[in-house]
Parts: sequence; structure tokens; C-alpha cells
Amino acid sequence: MEDILRPIYQEWASQVNTLGVLLIKKNDQFASLSDTSDAILLIVVKEAEYPVTVKHYTYQEKNAALHTITKLQLNEWLRSGTNRKLIQWLVKGKVLFDRNEFMSDLKNTLMEYPANDRKFKMGIEFSKLICCYMDGKIYFEDQQYLDAYSHIVRSLHHLGRLSLIDKGLHPEMTVWSQVKHIEPEVYQLYNELVNSEEELGKRLELLFLASDFLIHSRVEEGTSYLFDVLKRKDMWTIDEVLKHPSLKLYEAYFETLFEYLIEKHYIEVVHIETQEQGIYQRHYKLAEKLLQKNN
Repeated sequence: MEDILRPIYQEWASQVNTLGVLLIKKNDQFASLSDTSDAILLIVVKEAEYPVTVKHYTYQEKNAALHTITKLQLNEWLRSGTNRKLIQWLVKGKVLFDRNEFMSDLKNTLMEYPANDRKFKMGIEFSKLICCYMDGKIYFEDQQYLDAYSHIVRSLHHLGRLSLIDKGLHPEMTVWSQVKHIEPEVYQLYNELVNSEEELGKRLELLFLASDFLIHSRVEEGTSYLFDVLKRKDMWTIDEVLKHPSLKLYEAYFETLFEYLIEKHYIEVVHIETQEQGIYQRHYKLAEKLLQKNN
């Protein structure tokens, strides 16, 4: 396979714009890594007209895909964790070309998983967790049990990913096989929800009771990155938070997240008078208990 694809990747390796080439092969253990292809060539370049391009090839009744991504797009995906297969490609793929040890350094960084990267990704997972969980509770209270079920499954998935990242692991596509060994308490919640023979409404009621405490216990680790940013000023408007460059990837979740953190007394609301009588603008600040804890 590698010999057949060599002319394609050697053409890329000869270009000064190319930083690295990886080969990901389909096998029984990691069949999902390569989607529907028998092999994937991942090309990382310094810059390109488009951040991502994909080409498909056929050879000897097999399929191959070539994914070209810019260094900027690669870093964005790694930071946000939105492209889950990418990390597995980087960890399990074979390096075919490596300019100035770019790919080797990248693999080492992924294995070390720097603490600040973990804090950032835990914040993203916690934000998604809260949004799914709060929406699920609304559906549950309206007795829309199937919609509640869908949202609570997603919230538990984010809770599982949060637990793995906290342990310094990269969540794989098979998250629950990892969580079962690393965080059995979270796995048990998920297992009881999907496999219990209880009536769905009763299952959801019990799960909301159990998971509320578990989620609350993860607030400080899940919001550590956010709180580090909020400590830089005494008070914030929601617009200032939304526009902060360090929090760009959080913006879709802020309003729900803030309401949850206000409810749990981690963030306080400060009402500032406006020119209109009786109307106040809401500002936000970290609760005194958090400021005292970190002094």
C-alpha cells in the first residue's frame, strides 16, 4: 500500500510548503479511523488557499483519501477538540515525511498533553455538558422524555470526555470503553440510562438526581480556564466576555453556562444603572469565595 501511494506523497514531500505526511491504514482494531477508506494520507502544509482539501483515489479495488490541512487549521482543531479523528490519526499514523521534526514534535506534545491545553478543553466540554444538561431538564419538566433522553445522553458523553481529559487522556471515538475503566461512576450513570428496564420518565428522574451532584462536583475543574480569564478584571459585561479572544470557542455556550454558575453561586450579578429609570445592565464577577480561595 505504501509503495503504491509513494508517488503521491513524494510529490507533496518535495514542496517546501509541506511540513509533514502521515499514513493511516485501516485495520480491524481501528477500522473507524479511516472512515470508508482503506488508507488516508494526511498532509500538513504551512499555508494554502483553503484550510482543508480532500481528494479520493482508487487503487487495486481499494480506496484512499488524501487530506491536506494547514498548520493553522490543525492547531485550531487540536485546541478545540472538534475533530476527534484528527488526534487519533496523529497518534496512530505512520510518519512518511517530517520537515524539521514538525510531526515528531507534534506527536510528543500530544502524548505529553500540556496542562493548559487540558484546562482549555475541559472548559469546552464542561460548557457543552451544562448546555445539554440544562436543555434536557427543561424537556424533562415538559414531559418531552425522548428529547430529554437525547440531551442527557449527550451531556453524559461530555461528562465522560471531561473525566478523561482531566486524567491526561485524549478521548477516542470509543469514549465509553475508556470511561468504563477510568471513571466507572460516570459509566454507571450512562449504563443505567440506556440499559435500565425502568420506564423512561423514571429513568430520567433518577439520573437527573444522581448526575446533578456529580456535575456540580466538577464545576471548579471544568471552569478553571474560564475563571483564570475572569480574574483579570473585577467585572465583565456579557459582550466583553463573548469578544475576549481567549474565550472565542466558548461563545455559543456562555449564556446558559453563566446562568448555571450564577445559580450555583460561582458568579455574582452586579446591577449597573442605565440612563433609563428602573433598567439596569447586568455585569458579572467571580464570587468572593473563589477570589478568597485563590489568595
